[in-house]
Amino acid sequence: MRILLASLLAAAALPALAQTAPPPPPQPSAAEQAYDTTLVARLRDAALSDSMAWEITEGLTTEVGQRLAGTEAEARARAWSVKRLTAMGFANVRVEEFAMPVWERGREAAELLGPYPQKLVVAALGNSASTPAGGVTAEVISFPDVAALAAAPAEQVRGKIVYIGHAMPRTEDGSGYGVFGAPRRQGPTLASQKGALAIVIRSIGTDREHRNPHTGVMNFAEGATPIPAGALSNPDADQIERILARGQRPTLRLTLESRVTQGRSGNVIAEVTGRDPNAAPVLVSCHLDSWDLGTGAFDDAAGCGIVAAAAKRIMEAGTPARPIRIVWFGAEEVGLFGGLDYRARHGKEPHHALMESDFGADRVWKVDSRLGAERAIEARRLQRVLQPLGIVPGSLTETDGPDIGPMLADGLPGASLQQDGTRYFDIHHTPDDTLAMVDRKQLQQNVAAWTASLAVLAGPVEQRPAAPRRRRR
Repeated sequence: MRILLASLLAAAALPALAQTAPPPPPQPSAAEQAYDTTLVARLRDAALSDSMAWEITEGLTTEVGQRLAGTEAEARARAWSVKRLTAMGFANVRVEEFAMPVWERGREAAELLGPYPQKLVVAALGNSASTPAGGVTAEVISFPDVAALAAAPAEQVRGKIVYIGHAMPRTEDGSGYGVFGAPRRQGPTLASQKGALAIVIRSIGTDREHRNPHTGVMNFAEGATPIPAGALSNPDADQIERILARGQRPTLRLTLESRVTQGRSGNVIAEVTGRDPNAAPVLVSCHLDSWDLGTGAFDDAAGCGIVAAAAKRIMEAGTPARPIRIVWFGAEEVGLFGGLDYRARHGKEPHHALMESDFGADRVWKVDSRLGAERAIEARRLQRVLQPLGIVPGSLTETDGPDIGPMLADGLPGASLQQDGTRYFDIHHTPDDTLAMVDRKQLQQNVAAWTASLAVLAGPVEQRPAAPRRRRR
């Protein structure tokens, strides 16, 4: 009865709704529909057997390895990238360098001295202050989250080592990272302001099985004295919490040595020439640097492989209407330095769309875009060509990306191919971020999605005529 009543009420409301409903979205012309279902589909489906993205990911992680921002390793990565992108046939391959502070980790150790002596696994957070050579020793005081630390009186914290729990759950879209990342982002400043000697946090990650700490950058607020700050592996955080649950007060000796120097990073840029060289380009991007615990395959060599492979496939098919600009950002992990430098140099220039691949290499499941009402046909065409890959339509008013985020906030248009993040934070910023974590079939689905997206956003590809077949004599 309730269902029938609801149906009758809905039917009665139809005339009123008809008067206020928004106009239907503009429909593509027959020519546009034909374009979508022929060349774009062919390029998309061919990319499902792509090998270029894997070759780039394998090459970068094998021949360079970890690429901490501002270090000699990242400089080798830029040289490797220029050579590879040039060999792939891209135009105007170059590096735009910038200066930056460089934080580097040294010796790390954590050991419970009591009540149950044992060694723990810890990694310094980026921008952690250095302990003395012999480390620091103090009682551990525990808080379940940042809010509890913020509410604690300073005399309760002073002279102790703060521990913050706050375990992060797995989600497909990675949305827990914002909330559950607070201990890393805000915890060190709060602990310092309350007089703590140091801070260790539960790793901001979703794995519970591996004894791998998750590193990541944090910054001290102005006026806060930098203190040593580290992340315990999740199994070791569990160990601390079990001891605390017994009513015991652990004593921890913590060694986190580090140094800060000055160095240089840079953005590696390459282009696919468009038929109209003055047209606003489609920017496709990733970040070249990585943390130093793994080899940065998932975060973000795979992203660089994906965007370069997709652009290469468009270039091989012919000439797009507008240029495609490939940007492998430098120094993303330690503060979005590459994205901010690009914005300072090029942020006032028109861009047709900004896109970034920086969420691993698992399958794309949703497409979001913010192209503006006047480009509604283009946005819906993008949704339509991706559906055969199992990609659902998302928002037409929101998009994101770390390095491109400041420019998106400035109002530039963009699109996001949202990847499945269910296992991303198991691997993120750990020693497990290696090539072994990249699934080839899911990587190929990413390339197919990016290829189809570029075929739409960069405009119709003017195919090169096939070479005449030579007659046999």
